Amino acid sequence: MRLVVAEDSVLLREGLVRLFAEMGHEVLAAVGDAPSLIQAVGEFLPDIAVTDVRMPPTHTDDGLRAAIEIRDTHPGVGLLVLSQWVEVQAARELLRSGRGGIGYLLKDRVQDMTAVGTALEVVAQGGMMVDPQVIAQVGVGGIGLERLTARELEVLALMAQGRSNAAIAAHLVVTPGAVEKHIASVFNKLDLANSPDDHRRVLAVLRYMGG
Repeated sequence: MRLVVAEDSVLLREGLVRLFAEMGHEVLAAVGDAPSLIQAVGEFLPDIAVTDVRMPPTHTDDGLRAAIEIRDTHPGVGLLVLSQWVEVQAARELLRSGRGGIGYLLKDRVQDMTAVGTALEVVAQGGMMVDPQVIAQVGVGGIGLERLTARELEVLALMAQGRSNAAIAAHLVVTPGAVEKHIASVFNKLDLANSPDDHRRVLAVLRYMGG
């Protein structure tokens, strides 16, 4: 994949560049502030922009604002947001667009190459991936969730983590066919109109997170 990386810590930025290179991805640009991220995305049009939430110039939510602007101006560019802490409002704002191609991962998980690789794959495929710790703090409570069984809620939580049907089946120790039936039931109970399953998965995750 072709990536643009934004991180104000020089050491972490260089570490991310090396990590992505080792994973076989091409880093087109690595920058240290939000305006440079927006400029680099416009210049290179990467597959995915990887950005921190808190970056210069204000060191508040500049990275998040840049990500939202990129989503508006370059909707074909995926977004993987890295955060040092669980920032509930940032997660909600990022996911509010209702479109896929978005990941939100805590920096503690960056050392887990499998987790990072999964996040990039999910985002590249137009899906949505949210760190389990973020999900736990954002909470659930979208309309229609009360109709779901405990197992269906469990499946939906794993979907929110970006897991494929096969990965969900392995985690729950059930067959892929059983997972497909649970997901179909989730779509039906949440009144998600018939459309490509990838889109419905995104909508279901948004509902799960109260969107």
